[in-house]
Amino acid sequence: MLFPTLTFGLFFLVMFAAVWSLRSNDWRKLVLLVGSWVFYGAWDWRFVPLLIVSAVINWGAAVLIARSDDTGRSGAARRKSLLIGAVAANLLMLGFFKYFGFFAEQAGSLLALSGIKQDPALMQVILPIGISFFTFQGISYVVDVAKGRVPAARLLDILLLMSFFPHLVAGPIVRAADLVPQLQAVPKLNRGMVSMGLLLIVWGLFKKAVIASELATQFVDPVFTAPQLYGSLDLILAAYGYAVQIYCDFSAYSDMAIGLAALLGYRFPRNFDRPYRAESLQEFWRRWHISLSRWLRDYLYIDALGGNKGGRFRVYRNLMITMLLGGLWHGASWTFVIWGGLHGTALVVERLWARMPATAGIVLPRWAKIALTFHVVVLGWIFFRAASFGDALAYLGGIFAPIGTVTATPLVVLLIAGGLAIHALPWDGLTRAAQRIRTVPAPLVAAGLAVAMLVVDAMRYEGVAPFIYFRF
Repeated sequence: MLFPTLTFGLFFLVMFAAVWSLRSNDWRKLVLLVGSWVFYGAWDWRFVPLLIVSAVINWGAAVLIARSDDTGRSGAARRKSLLIGAVAANLLMLGFFKYFGFFAEQAGSLLALSGIKQDPALMQVILPIGISFFTFQGISYVVDVAKGRVPAARLLDILLLMSFFPHLVAGPIVRAADLVPQLQAVPKLNRGMVSMGLLLIVWGLFKKAVIASELATQFVDPVFTAPQLYGSLDLILAAYGYAVQIYCDFSAYSDMAIGLAALLGYRFPRNFDRPYRAESLQEFWRRWHISLSRWLRDYLYIDALGGNKGGRFRVYRNLMITMLLGGLWHGASWTFVIWGGLHGTALVVERLWARMPATAGIVLPRWAKIALTFHVVVLGWIFFRAASFGDALAYLGGIFAPIGTVTATPLVVLLIAGGLAIHALPWDGLTRAAQRIRTVPAPLVAAGLAVAMLVVDAMRYEGVAPFIYFRF
């Protein structure tokens, strides 16, 4: 079930009416939970039990950890064993569904060298949508309980934490410390939340349907599918186009998720903050997919690897491991590993450069830092988008070939420029716009949202393409 569809619109209207007609908070959460399972089951009902089992495992492990209140060595050892077991269970589920096919394919290639052939169909496993997101949420909850950052919560709250439909399939990764206290309190809805929520939904619809989808279908997808058929200028524009497409696509989902949650009485953290205005890769990762960046920083880079402790070499190693695993989190492909390695290398180079005496007398102006960072990111997007490592190399090679015939239309150039322009709009602009529509009568605002969804549904007559991050 996709957000920018009439089907989801009707589903959400039913959920909205049901939630706000109930006075009992527990019944409200039960309705949200069942509705979230219906939302997830619309894709494939077979994986709803997996979602439930994942939540139950994390809830049970957290309860056992919280009950291990012995401060002695035996209590600490028990808590550590329970934590390791819970994290391992989460990673085993994620690893099987997401990476079994990848490793089986690599093993099959090695066997083929020995003359042993395997049936590729036997090595494929269906990937449950959103498994990376709800698995990371489960891990963060158990770790936070073990570290004493949050108390263990009720099963109902953890089931809803991991299943809540606005962020279920593509984030943001909302931590227990942010959402569980809201679930335990009776939600309230005011005009500010309504106006901001509706504005974010319409804004997300625009970015997804008008910018991201049109760029993808009109130009980016054809160029990346067969880069050898296009000249260098088209390849360069398509790389810029994909940078705009993935930002508008993913930030649109995040905006809509935040807006939908607000209409149900809950607040989600921001997930994007004008990432292409970053002056360094380190700053880029503080602005891009903020919930994942913070997750990787807090739970992998700091908790698991030690962060900045242990000397420069260990810091550089930890950066590389974090980014390589961050790349692998996005998908079981060498292109994602290379993408992560490129970002890890750039982060290490930035640290080395900062340690040079007066940076060799070279001080870049702010615009140059932004341009350099942006183009490193765009280079990484080529590997991220390419179907294979060979395709990525062919794409890069084509950039340095003759210009050839230019197929990019003025509309494509306008979409790229427009996408970069709206990317630069500050969050405060949305806040001010939301404040202005607070005075508009509620029926008119609701009618405007309905019209926007009808327009989007009419524009995408062939069906709405899934969001890019659904496959992660």
